[in-house]
Amino acid sequence: MGRLGVDLYPLQSGVGLDRVETFRRFLGGSPANVAVAAARLGRRTALVSRTGADPFGAYLRRELKEFEVDARWVTEVPDLPTPVTFCALFPPDDFPLTFYRRPKAPDLEIHPHELDLDAVRAARVLWTTGTGLSEEPSRTSTLTALRARAGRPHTVLDLDWRPAFWPDPATARPHYTEALRHATVAVGNAEECEVATGERDPEAAARALLDLLATETPGDPDNPGDPAAVPLAVVKRGPEGVLALAADGRRAAVPPLPVDVVNGLGAGDAFGGALVHGLLAGLPLEDVLRRANAAGSIVAGRLGCAPAMPDPAEIDRALATGSGTLPPKDPRT
Repeated sequence: MGRLGVDLYPLQSGVGLDRVETFRRFLGGSPANVAVAAARLGRRTALVSRTGADPFGAYLRRELKEFEVDARWVTEVPDLPTPVTFCALFPPDDFPLTFYRRPKAPDLEIHPHELDLDAVRAARVLWTTGTGLSEEPSRTSTLTALRARAGRPHTVLDLDWRPAFWPDPATARPHYTEALRHATVAVGNAEECEVATGERDPEAAARALLDLLATETPGDPDNPGDPAAVPLAVVKRGPEGVLALAADGRRAAVPPLPVDVVNGLGAGDAFGGALVHGLLAGLPLEDVLRRANAAGSIVAGRLGCAPAMPDPAEIDRALATGSGTLPPKDPRT
C-alpha cells in the first residue's frame, strides 16, 4: 500500500542530470516494487495506490498487470499528475533522486472510506510505508489499514524515510510510533530507525523497534498453516549487511553479498519482496535474511528496479556463486 510512480533512469552512468541525454522509463515507487519482487518469487500480490488520470497512470497500470500484480485497487485522481522521479547514477553508492510530486502525489490521496478492509484483513501480509504517513488523507488510511489487521500476522511497516515528502519532518516520530504499535514487522536502515526511535546503533535501534511493535498475535484463522506473528525488527546496514531481532529471542546477522553496483535504488525493494516470501515460507530467520540480501544484491547490479527483480533460481545462483552479479535479465521472464 502506498507510493507508485514513473522512474526515469539515465542510460549514462557517472553523469549529472544536467548532462544526461537519454533515459529509460520504469515502474517505480517502493511498495509497487516490493509487490513486483514478491510476485516474481511466486506470491499473489496486489497494490493499493493511486495515479493521475493521464498516460503515465495508464502505463503504470499496464506494467503492474504485466508483472502479475493485481491493480484493482489502483485508482485515478483526475486533478493530480502521476509522479515522476529522475535518478542520476554514480556507482557504487551515490544515486541522487529528483522527485516531481507537486502539487501533491496521487498516492497520498488514498482515502479511508475507499479502503477494502476485508481484503486488507484477508491478506497474509500487509506492507505499508512511512511515506504513507507523511500527509493526509494517506496517513489516516495507512493507520486505518494497520488497525484493521489486529490479530493478523505479518503486518509490515517499512520505515521508508523521505524527508522531502513531509511538510514538517520534525513531526514525523509520533506518527511512526502510532503506526509501529499496529505492525508486527519493522524494516529500516540506520537513518530511518533514528527518525522512528531516536536510536541509530543497530542493536539499540532493533530493540527500540521491538518495544514499539504490536504484541504477539495468533496465527491467521483463515490460513491455519501460518505461524504466530512474533514481532520482528529488521535493520539494514548497507555494506555491513543486515541485522534482525525477534521478540522470542532469535537474532540473525548476515553479511552482504558482493556485487558490481549499477544502481542501488531497487535493492531495498528486492530485499522487501524476498523478506515477505521467506516469512510466508516459514524459513529460518537467517535463511530469510540471506535470501533477501541476495535478492537486493542482484538488483543493485542491474539498471532498473521492477524488471530487475530476481526469481528463485537467480537467488539460488547468487548464493551458490557468492556474488550478486548475474547476467542481464530479460525484463519479461
